[in-house]
Amino acid sequence: MFKPDVYARRRRLLKKQVGRGIVVFVGNEECPMNYPANTYPFRQDSSFLYFFGLASPGLAAVVDIDENKDILFGDDIGIEDIIWMGHLPKMRDRAREVGVRRTAPRKAFADYVRKAVAEGRPVHYLPPYRSQTAWTLSGLLGVPQGKVKAKASQELIKAVVDQRMVKSREEVREVEKALEVTHDMYLAAMKLARPGRYEREVSGAMEGIALSRGYRLAFPPIVTVNGQTLHNHEHGNVMAKGRMLVMDVGAESDMSYASDITRTVPVGGRFNRRQRDVYDIVLAAQLAAIRAMKPGVMFKDVHIKAATTIAQGLKDLGLMKGDPAEAVAQGAHAMFFPHGLGHNMGLDVHDMEDLGENNVGYNGSVRRSDQFGLAYLRMARELRPGYIMTVEPGLYFIPDLAALWKKERKHRSFIDYDKAEKFMDFGGVRIEDDVLVTDKGRRVLGPPIPKTPEDVEKACR
Repeated sequence: MFKPDVYARRRRLLKKQVGRGIVVFVGNEECPMNYPANTYPFRQDSSFLYFFGLASPGLAAVVDIDENKDILFGDDIGIEDIIWMGHLPKMRDRAREVGVRRTAPRKAFADYVRKAVAEGRPVHYLPPYRSQTAWTLSGLLGVPQGKVKAKASQELIKAVVDQRMVKSREEVREVEKALEVTHDMYLAAMKLARPGRYEREVSGAMEGIALSRGYRLAFPPIVTVNGQTLHNHEHGNVMAKGRMLVMDVGAESDMSYASDITRTVPVGGRFNRRQRDVYDIVLAAQLAAIRAMKPGVMFKDVHIKAATTIAQGLKDLGLMKGDPAEAVAQGAHAMFFPHGLGHNMGLDVHDMEDLGENNVGYNGSVRRSDQFGLAYLRMARELRPGYIMTVEPGLYFIPDLAALWKKERKHRSFIDYDKAEKFMDFGGVRIEDDVLVTDKGRRVLGPPIPKTPEDVEKACR
């Protein structure tokens, strides 16, 4: 955990931003896999961690703005829990670790919230993403379970987004700790990208390194020779020479801060001419996007920069034609680059996605596009110091999408479908780093992970 005053300062700012009433935080509970005692690894709610720091089930908290006090609700464990699970400090001692002076039994949480409701005080809560939390809030507030999410506090969402978007030095250090482990995961993985091996051997080795360091994965790993499927979690293919292996994996630090890195390597460790041509386009787009990042720049414009670089590269390769900037303006590039450039990152790998992408990545100055491809951009707003963004352009050859667009005669003035068809057995390439926006520019976080073609080939050998 951070020092107690870090959490206390966050809660003070929250009170000032929200203004009045009480703020309710419901911590996550254990979740059974197949019977009650066999649970998934526990992961605390990220906003609960941000404001109260305690990573165990059975907790709830209230920030009482009107009475200027914070209360942690939870029970001291008994001897049976100690026998099975080990010793845990008393609630009052745990509360002191996060700067909280008041504690109460867990059952008192419901009474406190219901009293505030009866008094007509505003009760602020964040939209739940677990049905168990939704049911808890429904019972407390007298709101039908199906309407709980819609009635979440917009004032609280805005206040939490404003705070969590800007990462402190302590938080940046946590992300870099995760990246140090991720670096080692990738160095091991690149050596395993050999013909005849299964994807799962690479995926398993990467997860094993994270676990051996006391960390876990930040999200289900993507390790696939079918990189044209963007979120491909199948790891059963045998790797063969001539294929590209896309690896999108990140570790999560022991304080639950994420890393998110993608590298694409040629199976067998050497690029052929076609692989190198495609890879160079994606790398050029990523480097151009990173160079464009600085405070005051709209991340949407950084995305457009990357997309235009890809369109120019595809034109040079003969797969696209016409003016690259106009092709991007009309969305023709999205047949090859159908997703957004990146997303915010911190306690969540897609930071605060539970609060709604539009609340995090958009505001009054920029609204989400309805254009195919651009509509998937998770973050478009102005960059500010302290933001951590992933930068992950990609180039994909998706046979079903190409066949559909060709049939619909879509963007024929920009796409050479005959030449594009010759690449439909390729798969995909994606390159991703985690980038901190600084006062004057940007900094790529963590130790360098090989990404130039020469460094990739060297690492694979």
